[in-house]
Amino acid sequence: MEKSTIIGLVLAFVSVFVGMALKGAPLSNLINLPAYLIIFGGTAATVFIAFPMSELKKFPKLMKIAILGQKHIGKPEIIRMFMEWATITRREGLLALESKVDEIEEPFLRNGMRMIIDGNDQDFVHDVLMEEVHAIEERHKSGALIFTQAGTYAPTLGVLGAVVGLVAALGNLSDIEKLGHSIAAAFIATLLGIFSGYVLWHPIANKLKRYSKQEIELKTMMVEGLLSIQSGVSTVAISQKLSVYLTPSERAAEQKGEAAGEQKTAQA
Repeated sequence: MEKSTIIGLVLAFVSVFVGMALKGAPLSNLINLPAYLIIFGGTAATVFIAFPMSELKKFPKLMKIAILGQKHIGKPEIIRMFMEWATITRREGLLALESKVDEIEEPFLRNGMRMIIDGNDQDFVHDVLMEEVHAIEERHKSGALIFTQAGTYAPTLGVLGAVVGLVAALGNLSDIEKLGHSIAAAFIATLLGIFSGYVLWHPIANKLKRYSKQEIELKTMMVEGLLSIQSGVSTVAISQKLSVYLTPSERAAEQKGEAAGEQKTAQA
C-alpha cells in the first residue's frame, strides 16, 4: 500500500473538517445531497463526455494503483540480475540464458530476453522494445488525463452548484433565518468542487504521472541492459552503464554492498 496517498487523504479530510469546526461553520451543512449530486455527478458526466468508454473502464484500476501503489523490480536488483546474466553469457554464451527466461516475472523483460536469445538484430530489438515503452507511456498519459480533467471540471461545477443554491435562496427572501441557511448550503457545492478538484483529482493525476515516469525509467533501463548483454559487454561495464539510473544514495549503497561482497570472497 502506498502510505503517502493514505496519509494525504487523511490529512486532507481532517484539515477541512477541523478547519470548519474551528471557524465555527456547522458541519451539518455538509449533509447536502444536491451539492454532492451536482459536483460528483456533474464531474462524472463531464468525464464520460470527454473520454471514450474504453479508457474510462480503467478508472477502478487507476484508483487502485493510486491508493495501493505498484509493485516493480528495484533498480539495484535489475543491475544485479543483468550482471549475473552478463557473467553467464561471457562464460557459456547467449543461449545459456534460455533456462533463465521462465524465471523472469516481468513480461516486458521476459519478452526482450527471448528476442535477444532468438538472435534478432540489435536495432530490431531496440526498435520493438522502445515502441512498446512509448505505447505504455501513452496509455499512462491517457489514464492520468482522466483525473486531470476531473480536477479541472470540479471547481467550475462548484460555482454552478453555488449559483443553483443562490437561485433557490432567493425564494426565501421573506424569511431571514431560512435565507442565511440557504446561502450557507449554496456554498457547500463550491467547497466540494474546490476540495475534490485540488485535493483529490489533481493530486491523484500527479501521482499516476510519477508512477508512469518510474516505470518508463525501469523499462528503459531494462532495454539498455538487454542490448548490453546482446553486445557481449563485461559485467563491470553493465554495472557502470546501468548505475547512471540510480540516485547518488542508491549508488553509494550499491557500491558499499559490492565492496562487502568482495571482502567476503577474499576472506573465503
